[in-house]
Amino acid sequence: MNLKEKIIAQSKQLGIDKIGFASAEPFDYLEESLREQKANGHTSGFEHPVIEERLYLERTFENPQTIISIALAYPTRAREKAPRDEKRGQFARASWGIDYHDILRDRLAKLIEFIKEEAVNQTEAQDWRFAPQVDTGELVDVAVAQRAGLGFIGRNGLLITEEYGSFVYLGEIVTNIRLEPDEPVPFGCGECTRCITACPTSALLGDGRMNAQRCLSYQTQTKGMMPEEYRKKMHNVIYGCDICQLVCPYNKGKDFHFHEEMEPEIEVVYPKLKPMLSLSNKDFKEKFGHLAGSWRGKKPLQRNAIIALANLGDRTALPEIWQAAHDVRPVIRGTAAWAIGKLGRKERDIWQPRLTSWLEEEQEEEVKTEIKMALSIFMKE
Repeated sequence: MNLKEKIIAQSKQLGIDKIGFASAEPFDYLEESLREQKANGHTSGFEHPVIEERLYLERTFENPQTIISIALAYPTRAREKAPRDEKRGQFARASWGIDYHDILRDRLAKLIEFIKEEAVNQTEAQDWRFAPQVDTGELVDVAVAQRAGLGFIGRNGLLITEEYGSFVYLGEIVTNIRLEPDEPVPFGCGECTRCITACPTSALLGDGRMNAQRCLSYQTQTKGMMPEEYRKKMHNVIYGCDICQLVCPYNKGKDFHFHEEMEPEIEVVYPKLKPMLSLSNKDFKEKFGHLAGSWRGKKPLQRNAIIALANLGDRTALPEIWQAAHDVRPVIRGTAAWAIGKLGRKERDIWQPRLTSWLEEEQEEEVKTEIKMALSIFMKE
């Protein structure tokens, strides 16, 4: 076997579900789109900030020749059902199990070690260089994977593979080893627009791009007050969003359980919402710290848990939400005020005086705005 064939064979032994090889030619065809997205305010701010480095590999890597692209399929259904004992939130499927960044970095590191061992002599081994990355590097992962033949970029901007649909994690290795590239996969959505129609915030633009600011997945990861128009639409999903994937025909019937470390713990990915409001930092790290969905810290998830309790109509949570109204963090207080406005209407004689008294004491303007909005709901009743 040649080196490429050996790498492919070894990838299967390492638990890599798909592997492909792309040229290191510039991704300059993306430049207009990336600049337009940035100019229109459609980016999330989580992307690599220097557009040129996303397009030209030589800006960050000397003599790039090949990009090795890998994909790992993740489960779409838990092995057990979530209990119906009390109101629960949920994490999107991409945050089930161990943080996928750690899983893919492990696979990429092992693959690099194997390739190094295949060098014909010490000089070649010293000349070979590798730069692995998992969605936090410069490259546009889906563009690399599409060029490497793993799948095509769907209208929702996700990579869609023939075998696993879009339920895959992506990673890549830039190297100065020249390996024969694979054929890119052509666009396969045809006239289908189900993801665009199903997106509750109209975030998808129809051409594989999105207004990331409107994406519910992005909104669940922000640290400030969530704009009111998104609160009801997130329902009880406290991290991420799966809607555009769940409606995709390519994902019908797709559910793979190849990697034990990706399997979800029900009590973690479908957590009881009320206890989340009083989690200590230590408890948060112990329970959720291994999830990809914990990367932004405790505050966004607690904010989202309050919103989810209101969306689920859980009036039994009002004592816990009132406790959150005394939190030192303005975002938590403001979200609690909104939730009280939604849940406290049947006990207006209790909650209206409390909100009125709170408004007189509150110093933060954004919190006062939320209290006034909650009071206005009671006034209309």
